[in-house]
Amino acid sequence: MHPTHRQGIQLLVCCGIGFLCFFGAYMRIPVLPLFAASLGATPSQIGMINAAFMLSAGLLAIPSGLLSDRIGQWPMLLAGLLTIACSSLLIPFCSGPLTMGGVYLLFGAGLAAFAPTMMSYVANITPPSHLGRAYSFYTTAVYLGMTVGPAVGGFLGRAWGLGRVFWASGGTVLLALPFMLAFLSRADSRPFPEREHPSVWRAVTALMGNHRFVASLVGTLGGCFGFGMFVSFLPLHARAEGLNAGHVGMVFGMQALANVLLRIPLGRLSDRLNRGTMSTWGLALLGVSLGTVGTFSGLVPLAACAAVVGAGMGVSFTALGALVAEVVSREERGLALGVYNSCIYLGMMVSSATMGGVIHHVGFGWGFAVAGGGTLLATLLFHAGFRRATRAHRARTQDSPANAP
Repeated sequence: MHPTHRQGIQLLVCCGIGFLCFFGAYMRIPVLPLFAASLGATPSQIGMINAAFMLSAGLLAIPSGLLSDRIGQWPMLLAGLLTIACSSLLIPFCSGPLTMGGVYLLFGAGLAAFAPTMMSYVANITPPSHLGRAYSFYTTAVYLGMTVGPAVGGFLGRAWGLGRVFWASGGTVLLALPFMLAFLSRADSRPFPEREHPSVWRAVTALMGNHRFVASLVGTLGGCFGFGMFVSFLPLHARAEGLNAGHVGMVFGMQALANVLLRIPLGRLSDRLNRGTMSTWGLALLGVSLGTVGTFSGLVPLAACAAVVGAGMGVSFTALGALVAEVVSREERGLALGVYNSCIYLGMMVSSATMGGVIHHVGFGWGFAVAGGGTLLATLLFHAGFRRATRAHRARTQDSPANAP
């Protein structure tokens, strides 16, 4: 079954909204650690600020996904965009690490409302045969925003001053609202009838009984643990090596550019090949490249290593996102993608909260090596668990009465 013309237009609108949201949000990525340091924050405190955002996003993504199934996706998307924008506009008024951490809790709540809900909306308007391609287009738009955002944020921080970048960040996110209000159909985000809603506990229990889904979460946690190290501490490592804010933006841009360029071709490929195998190879590449980041210094070597990190992200998470939507039913999809997004942020949160202390004791080189090793361990667990769960699922399907001769 091929997508209709209307479904194609809806997907393009989702891509535009996702781009503006993440472009604005990621403008602050290379600037936040430097702005926090200017207020007297230590590396550990900077890691805790990022951890506050990731903890909030991780804990709230699950109830947000469940809410999107029950009240509809449109209200959740609106609330998410407004909250993300407000969190950026409040940062310049912060007086120290504690208040910045509080504002970043708000940022996490906004992302928890927006990210899983939009992924669920995209899946709802896409035929199953084209799910990989649809996610590749949407995530390409998102990662294009992540590519341009840090580069623009880094250069604006150097030209305008660090504080003004947050005003530009919030204003950019608000630009997505007119497109959502004018073009995003509420009809495609209607909730399921009340009679189709199981209790929260029953819904979560049933989802956790899906072993293919659980294995996918293990891979997601491992990949995001490593990527949390990259996002939180790469700016400080680069500054220690003599790079300025503009250079940091370029390094982040190379990571996201490689991620973007691979998304669409890999999305098409994932509709034809085994998504579990693609996820395994992508996570392995991500773990190896992250483990070596701390051994590089200078703009060109760091940018080249960041590009390999981006390639690993592109391969693994293009397949993982479609895999999660594929292995659950439509009625569970909002909750499932909420749990998936929760694992993304919780994995990054654990890294941000713990790796600052590791860096303090052993330095950036060993810190990145530890993070990469954690990603590789999770890759092995995902590969073994997903293969075993897939074999069990096939055996149950073949033995079911519907397949009896």
